[in-house]
Amino acid sequence: MHEQSAHAGHVYTSAQQKSAAASSPIVASWRRCMTMHQLAPEDVRTPLRLTDHEFRQAREQSEQLIKDAADELDRLFTTVGKAGCCLLLTDRNGIALERRGNAGDDKEFYDLGLWTGSIWTEASIGTNGIGTALADERAVAIFRDQHFFCSNIRLSCTTAPIRDHRGQLAAALDISTCRDDVNEMTLSILSQTVRDAALRIELNIFRSAFTGARFLMVPSGVNSAAALLAVDKHDLVLGATRAARLALKLDDRQIAAGVPAADALHESCAANGDALLEAERAALLRALTRTNGNVSRAAMDLGMSRATLHRKMKKLDLH
Repeated sequence: MHEQSAHAGHVYTSAQQKSAAASSPIVASWRRCMTMHQLAPEDVRTPLRLTDHEFRQAREQSEQLIKDAADELDRLFTTVGKAGCCLLLTDRNGIALERRGNAGDDKEFYDLGLWTGSIWTEASIGTNGIGTALADERAVAIFRDQHFFCSNIRLSCTTAPIRDHRGQLAAALDISTCRDDVNEMTLSILSQTVRDAALRIELNIFRSAFTGARFLMVPSGVNSAAALLAVDKHDLVLGATRAARLALKLDDRQIAAGVPAADALHESCAANGDALLEAERAALLRALTRTNGNVSRAAMDLGMSRATLHRKMKKLDLH
């Protein structure tokens, strides 16, 4: 009880300060919880829950998202599940659509509301990984007493937002754990893991949205694999991931008006000279290295056909 009281006092004090430390994303979230959502940190509560009918409707509306994320959720759970972690996939409204967890941990996670049908927004349950990631539209990690409510200070979670084929916020992927031996370094490793998984789900969503299209990778520096263009048989851009939109300065209006892929890429090439070809060569080399030279697997990871990858390798003199 003393720990909970001390936590509530810390939240109130920090939210009222105007120092640099008090301008952190966590404290900004605490302020939103108190001012926008009229929540009190000393309250003991679990997330709001949908009725069975409401939950079925939410899943129906996100049917394609669930399909695009299923394999990645299973893969991620094989990595972190045995470490006492729970996975949640939510829609853009923070509704938990899918869950992965070990049966032995079910009761603890259910009591906390880490279950399908729960609503993990800041308005529902205060500062938390999912709600804060959705509010800020960026990946976050919430470590124990960084949560708003006293009832959640044993919980550590890390969440990455997921964007749709237009680069708009569509969902969130969360890893949560109640293990006492989790520290901030461990959470940092889990944070990178969840960001990587969320990116792979985004690419699945993008490919599903443009079935039958040809996919071009746009070298964009740090994360070239995330910068994809969907192109039709006439070389017109049908869609672009958020990373590609940022790299090529594309928006919905331009894409709807019709942009030849060659023109979009030429602008980037004109600005960067040979850097575009060098970046593409480096991206292909990374993909081939990760698959030990397996061209078929590398092409799959890059979202292109084997024949297309062979043509690019020939053009760039890669053997």
